[in-house]
Amino acid sequence: MASTVTESDGEGPGAVAARFTGRAVTGERRLSAALAEVTLDGGRVVMVKRGDGDGAVRAEAAGLRWLADAGTVPVPAVYGEDGHWLVTGRVPQGPPGARAAVRFGRELAALHAAGAPAFGAAPPGGPEEAYIGLAPMRNAPGTDWPRWYAEHRVLPYLRRAVDGGTVRPAEASVVEQVCERLPGLAGPPEPPARLHGDLWNGNVLWGADGRVWLIDPAAHGGHRETDLAMLRLFGCPHLEEILDGYRQAAPLAEGWAERVGVHQLFPLLVHAVLFGRGYAEQALSVARAALAR
Repeated sequence: MASTVTESDGEGPGAVAARFTGRAVTGERRLSAALAEVTLDGGRVVMVKRGDGDGAVRAEAAGLRWLADAGTVPVPAVYGEDGHWLVTGRVPQGPPGARAAVRFGRELAALHAAGAPAFGAAPPGGPEEAYIGLAPMRNAPGTDWPRWYAEHRVLPYLRRAVDGGTVRPAEASVVEQVCERLPGLAGPPEPPARLHGDLWNGNVLWGADGRVWLIDPAAHGGHRETDLAMLRLFGCPHLEEILDGYRQAAPLAEGWAERVGVHQLFPLLVHAVLFGRGYAEQALSVARAALAR
């Protein structure tokens, strides 16, 4: 969720937590400029985030509620949001484990199967102009995944990367060629899945209850292989067990492993826009490999 820290309204995390939960506050611990843990009377701890008021808070809250509605992978409860602040439950964490990983894989498959009205569909109540991390992300519905993915997930970030000097203009054509060939690279048609949308390892919490919890979604309707590709992109404990559990519940289409790079183009280009040339080089390498198939 895009966020900045200002408290010009005179309200801090503790006061916000009290306002949304109706409980007295007994403690507050700053984790970053935009995030705090607040302890309530009775011992419950909640997370309080400060957003910049441009739709990011509303998008994250709507995404958490949409994922929770599926009744599959657990997510923190949303206690309230007002466009500037978001208050959610805190996930007590434990060590990663193979049994939890297999269960998570099955639950992630069920989350995806809960579906979405269209590719690019925003969660109910969520804004069309949303975010993935600190990067704007537009949720514009489409019915054809290859065309939608190119138009709304790959090319916007390629253009930003070129404009920002992270990708050289002469290099952009390799990504554009992948977009042109997407109908043949995408595999069999799939219905829109209910995606977490930003499923890197940092948003996967191994709970003390022996389950895997998800936080910080960029939720939207998309292709289920995109979530799985992002899990692989930055590494995740017990990834093979997660995939085993997933395939037990919902087998993947033939050739899915060869399509991982196609689905990683989106997050790699987002990271190129946010963090620079190293990710641009990864994106270009992935694009060249896809064209060589």
